This record gives sequence, structure tokens and C-alpha cells, in this order.
Amino acid sequence: QVQLVESGGGLVQPGGSLRLSCAASGSIFRINVMAWYRQAPGNERELVARISSGGLTDYANSVKGRFTISRDNAKNTVYLQMNSLKPEDTAVYYCYFATLRTPYWGQGTQVTVSS
Repeated sequence: QVQLVESGGGLVQPGGSLRLSCAASGSIFRINVMAWYRQAPGNERELVARISSGGLTDYANSVKGRFTISRDNAKNTVYLQMNSLKPEDTAVYYCYFATLRTPYWGQGTQVTVSS
């Protein structure tokens, strides 16, 4: 059974940085899209960034220039480097993997940006 295990969340001051990681355990093949979503209290879940199997990336306007998504296909792992963090980045961050047939979600990791 495939599980996505996230790490790297926590509390950081405004202007600080965090790096999230998400690794798949179990057998998973031919991951097409890897992505990060987030959900703040009272808000819908929104796409933060995604990366294709070929390395093409796409970002929400609110994080462009501050966040960088990357992937290691050999390790079935996706990363999200978050710089210049703002209080409005506070949310639960979820990783997402999609093969041709099946979507997978992580359990979520809390990111809190506060002084």
C-alpha cells in the first residue's frame, strides 16, 4: 500500500525559510505529477506548486518567486523550498502524487508563519 510521508513543517518567523519533503513508501510507478497544496482555516484547499515528470513547473501567483518545487524521481520524493515566508502562507500543506490511474495524498504538515 502506498503512503506519502511529509516532513519539514513547523513554526517560522516572517521572512524565514522552510523546506518540505514528501516521500512515497511502497511500490509506486510512473508518477506523472507531483504537487503541493495547502489549506488555511476557513479556506478551500488550493494548489501551491506542481511539477511534471519532465520537470515542468507551475506555481500559484501568490508564491511565485518565493517557493521552488523540485523532485527526485529515483527516490519518489518531492520538495518545496519556501523562502521569504509571510503570515498568509500559514496553512496545512499536503503533497499530492498522480500516476496514470491513481491519485495519492499525504496526511498534511502544518506550516505556521508568525512572530
